[in-house]
Amino acid sequence: MEPLFMKPVFQEKIWGGNKLHTVFNFDLPSDKIGEDWAISAHPHGVSVVENGEFAGKQLDDLWKNHQELFGHQSEPVFPLLIKILDAEDDLSVQVHPDDAYGLKHEGELGKTECWYIIDAEPGAEIIYGHHAQTREELAEMINDGRWDDLLTRVPVKKGDFYYVPSGTIHAIGKGIMILETQQSSDTTYRVYDYDRTDDQGNPRELHIQQSIDVTTVPALTPETNVTEVKHGSSAVVTYLKTDFFNVYEWQVRGSLDLKAGAAYTLMTVIDGFGKLIVDNKSYDMAKGTSCIIPNGISQWRVEGDCDIIASEPGTKE
Repeated sequence: MEPLFMKPVFQEKIWGGNKLHTVFNFDLPSDKIGEDWAISAHPHGVSVVENGEFAGKQLDDLWKNHQELFGHQSEPVFPLLIKILDAEDDLSVQVHPDDAYGLKHEGELGKTECWYIIDAEPGAEIIYGHHAQTREELAEMINDGRWDDLLTRVPVKKGDFYYVPSGTIHAIGKGIMILETQQSSDTTYRVYDYDRTDDQGNPRELHIQQSIDVTTVPALTPETNVTEVKHGSSAVVTYLKTDFFNVYEWQVRGSLDLKAGAAYTLMTVIDGFGKLIVDNKSYDMAKGTSCIIPNGISQWRVEGDCDIIASEPGTKE
């Protein structure tokens, strides 16, 4: 059994730039690339395996026809989506539905997500929550355009981590790069978009009623219990354990031995260079490399000097 290395899928965005090239050395199709869908089985951007016996196969096909790779899961779709985002400009102020609303109204999962801040320019900030106390007040403040009164702004720096459950009003600000772990959904309800227009001069679509419907009121500040365990000079940081996903950082300084904690594990190198060693076979991993460690691989080693964000499916009670 081999790890499944994934070919990146790039998404052009009005707010995108070229840092996925300058920072991660990806060969980009344009200078307005906002997202690398690093591991995805979503129909809007499906990952393709680059190596081994499944080279050239799409991840959605593997999920459907090779469940032995994932421990024979019952979900109809691969549940996670990993992205690297480059916000050259502010993203829209937005909110995502939960599973019940998403499945009923959009025909797909809701979207709970979390962010690891890969880098942030001085003064960079995110929008993370709101000040409305009732749904009626939320609707009034949105319809009156009282954005300074409504939105909560939070300064961010490299290495910060944020949990963004469905129902959270949020936006990534300009000058920020993040690694996003999320449910496999592309449903976004825009609350506000700074009156921007597209290439044809048309205002971008807003979703005011849906946003009011799905926003958590009053806003909740999600709790995270970050822990760190040293392994010699290396460390494993646990950022989050939820029903949807568990998220970790592997800080590799020399070597780090790891064991599977779930049916399969996803990983993306966000800094440095390393080698993944499975069954005495070594795989080079540069910054930006993403792979899935499938079911059947119970332990592995990472060597080098690198930082990796890893995730695995959560366990729903």
